[in-house]
Amino acid sequence: MKVKKGQSWSSLFANGRQRELVMRLNRMNTRLRPGQVIAVPKKLSGLDLDDIAPFPQAIEAPQRSTLVVDQKKLAWGAYSPEGRLLKWGPMSGGKKWCADIKEKCHTPAGKYTVFRKEGADCKSSSFPVDKPGGGAPMPYCVFFNGGIAFHGSDSLPGYNASHGCVRMYTEDARWLNTRFIEMGRTQVLVDKNLPKARSGGAGAPNSAWNLGSQGQGGIEGFAWH
Repeated sequence: MKVKKGQSWSSLFANGRQRELVMRLNRMNTRLRPGQVIAVPKKLSGLDLDDIAPFPQAIEAPQRSTLVVDQKKLAWGAYSPEGRLLKWGPMSGGKKWCADIKEKCHTPAGKYTVFRKEGADCKSSSFPVDKPGGGAPMPYCVFFNGGIAFHGSDSLPGYNASHGCVRMYTEDARWLNTRFIEMGRTQVLVDKNLPKARSGGAGAPNSAWNLGSQGQGGIEGFAWH
């Protein structure tokens, strides 16, 4: 669907549940722009987030809570120690080059363990760079690799756009921070291969979903506007 002048998420999708589903499908929570192309399933009624999950519903037990971050799929998934997908959501990782700091800022791939978290008032000490002491909001931040954290943000544009942190919906960051994370134990897998899908568990039929820099894409098996 190509967005027309004056259209917004609310005007296009009056139903709040359907609006959130389409926004999450497009990995966005920012305003729509005229001419922008978004993916919209033709049949929204009856569709839920599990239907469009980009990760398997069950994997071989990782033995500890595991957060998967996939920068190509622009998504994260939270797995229980038994290997069950508890929740997933959109994310925006580090972009290739940050002009303001003149450095590469892609979120490094690897296996990490969370070591520090803060609450709703978490703020960056480094950004914005033109403000001494930073101050950019990072609500419900959880650090897993030096100064790199995942945190809530109102700026998920449908592509990787951060200075290295993993941006996600603030309500998702709150859930992870308060209900999922085990300090010093939860592992974070950034762009690493998942354990195999568990026998008897659903696979990842929607893994073909792959958004480009313009927020265009599709899931095989779905009819699209």
